[in-house]
Amino acid sequence: MSLVDLTMPKLGESIMEATILKWHKNPGDNVAMDEAVLDIATDKVDSEVPSTAEGVIEEILFKVNDVVPIGTVIARIRVGAGTAASHPAALTSPVREIEDVKVVEDIPYQPASSAPAASAAPSNGVRFYSPLVLNIAQSEGISMAELENIPGTGQDGRVSKKDILAYVANRGKSPAPQPAPPVQQVTVVQREEAPAKVESAPVVYQGNVEIIEMDRMRKLIAKYMVDSKQTSPHVTSFVECDVTNMVLWREKIKKEFEKRENEKITFTPLFIEAVVKSLKKYPMLSSSVDGDKIIIKKDLNIGMATALPTGNLIVPVIKNADQLNLVGLTKQVNGLANAARNNKLKPDDTAGGTFTITNVGTFGSIMGTPIINQPQVAILAVGAIKKRPVVIETPLGDTIGIRHMMYMSLSYDHRIIDGALGSTFLNAIAKELENFDINRSI
Repeated sequence: MSLVDLTMPKLGESIMEATILKWHKNPGDNVAMDEAVLDIATDKVDSEVPSTAEGVIEEILFKVNDVVPIGTVIARIRVGAGTAASHPAALTSPVREIEDVKVVEDIPYQPASSAPAASAAPSNGVRFYSPLVLNIAQSEGISMAELENIPGTGQDGRVSKKDILAYVANRGKSPAPQPAPPVQQVTVVQREEAPAKVESAPVVYQGNVEIIEMDRMRKLIAKYMVDSKQTSPHVTSFVECDVTNMVLWREKIKKEFEKRENEKITFTPLFIEAVVKSLKKYPMLSSSVDGDKIIIKKDLNIGMATALPTGNLIVPVIKNADQLNLVGLTKQVNGLANAARNNKLKPDDTAGGTFTITNVGTFGSIMGTPIINQPQVAILAVGAIKKRPVVIETPLGDTIGIRHMMYMSLSYDHRIIDGALGSTFLNAIAKELENFDINRSI
């Protein structure tokens, strides 16, 4: 008989931890290879963790709602001879006591080359540090004693990446602490003790109301939207675009396209194609800001905001969109949209985006002012396509005709993108769509 460790899997380049949503197995349950053992959630997507061995669940090391770092052992599976015999302690309790979980939780946070980490401290008063925070502390020469004194804004007072980077940025700016003056030099002033803080009474809502608790994803979306507004000074530019040629071309070829490629062609891949061509002309729009540095992303990974059945939004990413033809873009768009609606997205499917498109026209809006998807610096919103009478300029004079018109809006980070560049880029996209070749082959 042997034990196999089931660890929290790697879930994407920038994801360091995940939250346990649900255990499908309990200690003593049989489990097959690749059978789902638990559901987990990151700040991007929800996914299942399959078993890496066939056997019996020996023990479960974390509870539902625990936040677990990547690479941590979350359960153990007994394999081989004697798997029918059960471990009494594992069967009587689905999870370990809090003290045991604390020890297991802290071990992965000590890098091999780092100084003794918080996990070496006694369990009472142990502070939680992620591998990212510890690596930053090590590279900046921050001792564990110094790290213990950094105030944390994360869950349960944890020190987040933002906290330690803010500490590093301000480190050395304030004067070194002076030794305390002798007691005889201190003047003691007696004053009345402040009254104990009275807890505020619960809010009472007047009238006929319904109170709905936000789900986990809606809380994350709310946090991201507020953080984005606080990070980037948003500016939004608008343009009106005549997409008549594009609409007529799609209407002409959509049946043949579906028959040949077994895929329905929507407007989204056509929008992405125009955006990619414009990003190549104006690469600053595919960038991010790191302090005083501008990081221009040469890989054009286009995110597309997708509505979920719950009403929430998620942004799957088409990687290297500039290397795909229209058929490839169509297959990627349809595949990711279907995966999003069926909750089948993988963590990597939502990572690495450099520019985002959101189609507010899907819901009938003619225009919108989207919020930037951090750490990107711009996001495009396309509105509903409407038939309208417009003035058409011809060599023989102006005339009025019925055209398919659409508004587009671009929100961009005014720290690095000025109105001239933002408007020029937006007009470049409009020209790509207006000059669409109606005789284009598929």
